[in-house]
Amino acid sequence: MSENNNRALPKTTEEAKAAESVAVQERPNGPLHTEFGSTTIADTVVQKLAGIATREVPGVYAMGNAARRALNSLAERIPGSQTNVSGGVTIEKGERQTAIDVNVVVEYGAAIAEVAEEIRRSVITAVEHGTSLEVLEVNVNVSDVHLPEDDEETTERTDRLA
Repeated sequence: MSENNNRALPKTTEEAKAAESVAVQERPNGPLHTEFGSTTIADTVVQKLAGIATREVPGVYAMGNAARRALNSLAERIPGSQTNVSGGVTIEKGERQTAIDVNVVVEYGAAIAEVAEEIRRSVITAVEHGTSLEVLEVNVNVSDVHLPEDDEETTERTDRLA
């Protein structure tokens, strides 16, 4: 009789459904986590996608704060150097979601609220399509407005140095 007590009893329908529910919850899900393996995405990938998407928005003159822009300007003068497309972008990223902050300079005359909204749309589209990460938020910090006179002053200084 003790042999019969050690055998497992068949599960009731309720027990089977509960076990199946737990199994479904334990399985990885989403396009980055499948039953065949996981995909990880580096922070720099998200930063670059967000940076490129932001630069494509009309009304965005430059990205980053003054120090970042000065450093990028110097780096661009070095032969063979590459443009830093992720400058002005910071992110917080988890396995399935990300939050993005962009720091921009807007051209004079552009409607800042409209430019910011277009940045959000562009960044969300690019990052979600490119990485399958869910973008929780895109915070836009407008650090300056580019005036047409700024270009004239820069040209005059360059002419004096030449």
